[in-house]
Parts: sequence; structure tokens; C-alpha cells
Amino acid sequence: MKIGLIGLPKSGKTTLFNLLTGSKVATARYDSGRAELHTGVARVPDPRVDRLSVIFKPKKTTYATFEVVDLAGIERGERAGLDTKEFRNADALLHVVRAFADEALGAPAPRRDIEDLDTELILADLEVVERRLERLEASIKKQRKEADVKEQAILARLKKDLESETPLRAVSLTPDDARAIRGFTFLSQKPILHCLNLDEKAIGDGPHAIQKLGLEAAAQRARTRIGWVSAVIEAEVAELAGDEQRAFLADLGLTEPAIHRVLSECYALLGLVSFFTVGEDEVRAWPIPEGTRAQAAAGTVHSDIERGFIRAEVNSYDDLVAVEGSFADLRARGQQRLEGKDYVVRDGEICHFRFNVAK
Repeated sequence: MKIGLIGLPKSGKTTLFNLLTGSKVATARYDSGRAELHTGVARVPDPRVDRLSVIFKPKKTTYATFEVVDLAGIERGERAGLDTKEFRNADALLHVVRAFADEALGAPAPRRDIEDLDTELILADLEVVERRLERLEASIKKQRKEADVKEQAILARLKKDLESETPLRAVSLTPDDARAIRGFTFLSQKPILHCLNLDEKAIGDGPHAIQKLGLEAAAQRARTRIGWVSAVIEAEVAELAGDEQRAFLADLGLTEPAIHRVLSECYALLGLVSFFTVGEDEVRAWPIPEGTRAQAAAGTVHSDIERGFIRAEVNSYDDLVAVEGSFADLRARGQQRLEGKDYVVRDGEICHFRFNVAK
């Protein structure tokens, strides 16, 4: 699963990319405004994984991850970079919004920047729709095919929505219609997290930033979230460890680095949950789309396990921690369940899959 990172130039976007992925991309290289692109992998912090690792003392601990694609800053009215294939294939968008003063850019205007970004996404999609409708019209005149006529009708409706400045993430579609347009990878249809990049002095206002900046209406939009971070502060936090980091965070009134919350919000935005596998060799979080059934979840571990799936041994995180990792105690308490292939795996469950591929 992939997050597309986007924002106006000098919003702090690439600094946030480095914090999310542990990369060291130089921000100065984007001054030219060229549509350069970088990718990295973000590790999702999870205290449940930390606790399970303490209990089982494995040789390896693996957290859930997702890919981040960093697109060069988009100037207002310049949408060429939005057609980059890797960016269009993102499953969700993370929009970094400048919420700090800048000598060259002046006072921040988060509400305006959010509106401007949505407008660029809408216009980019409208261009795609109009080009496709032109081709469909020519094709239908030569030979009328039912599939083309259906697609034309769907796109004509979406064109009206886009012309009325409605992002496609707010448009209701039937499952059939959604499948019919899936290949277009519309940008305004993707769920989006607007991440406010606050001035370091305003870090204490983070929990109330939506109200202070008048973003209530934006926060209520369909498939939209608004978060906050101070990239400058987070860069300093990332240089510290242990007690020194905890003391620094306490002085700021934070219980954990804000970037952890941003990572978790991105993970949720992608519609992902985690199940865990545990043992002496590895404790691992496995990301799956919410609603995934047990046999498909087994396939994320290995395709052979999915193919030869028999049953899933399932228990809750809380139950396993309560007995300090003793599966024998769980069975004695009747807290370990056997589930079939159609069982929907829930966030935080520990799963062991029984399978047989001998036949």
C-alpha cells in the first residue's frame, strides 16, 4: 500500500518525508520546481509489537510498513507532476500544509492551501475525464459498444461533479460503477490526510489546531482527516533517544513523537489493520485491509499457507499478554479459537495458520 506525499513548495513536505521514512533527501534540490520523485518505506510504530517482543524475545522484530512516494512541490496552476505514474498509483494522499510563518512566503493560510490543493486535484481529474470522453465519443460513432456507452454515462456524471468543484472522494458510486472507473486512478477520489506543519512555538496548540485555524468544515469532508506535526521539532526529537528524548517530549507536553501519530493516521487512512505472528524467531505485524478473511490473511504470510489453508488459531492481544505469552494457558482458559477461511481477521489478533500443501 502506498501514500502519495504532496504539498506546495516550502511547506516542509520533504522534511516530513525524511522523518516518515528515515531518508536523507536534500530539500534544496526541489527549489527548481521540477517534478522529481522519491520513494521510501515508513515503519508504523506499534506498542503492541514492542510488548510482544519483550515477551517472546525473538531473533527479529518486524513492524508493519507502507510505501511513501514524495512528489516535488506543486505550484498553484502547475499540475504536470500530478500525472506521474507512481504518484497516481498511490492508495491515499498525505498533504503537508504550511502552518508556520515564513519570511519569503509570509503568514500561513492553511485553509486556502487546502482549498487550492483540492482544486488542483479536481482540475487534474477533469482533464483526464474530458480527454477520455472525447475518445469515447469518437469510438461510439464508429461502433456502438455497450461497455463504451456505460463508461461514457459514468464519466459524464463525474464531469458534472468535478465542474461543480466536488472531489470524487465525496461522490457516491455503486460497486459496478467504481469498478468501471478504477483504472483511471483519479486523484481527487483518494482519501486524504491534510497534515498541518506547525511552527515549533505552536506545538502546544496541535490538539486544537483544527478549531484555531478554522478548518472544521474541511475536517468533516468525506474520507478526509486533518492531523498536525512540527517537522522542525520532530527532526530534533529524531536525534535523541531514551531518557533524553522522553525528557524533551515531556517539556513540550507530548507523550510520544508526533510523527508516530502521523504514521498511525496514514495507516488508518489506507484502510489497514494489523494481525501478529509471534515466536522465538520473529514477532511480526502483518498489514491487511480491514475486512480481510482468514485465508487471504494467511496469504500475506506465504502463498503456500493460503493455498493449503486448513484453520486459523486466533487469540486476542490482551489475552496473550495477560498470560505472558503462554499458549498453553490460553487453551486451558478456552481463550484460543479455531476459525475457518471466511473468518474476518480483526486488528490486533494473534494468528497461527494451520495448512497442508502436500497434495
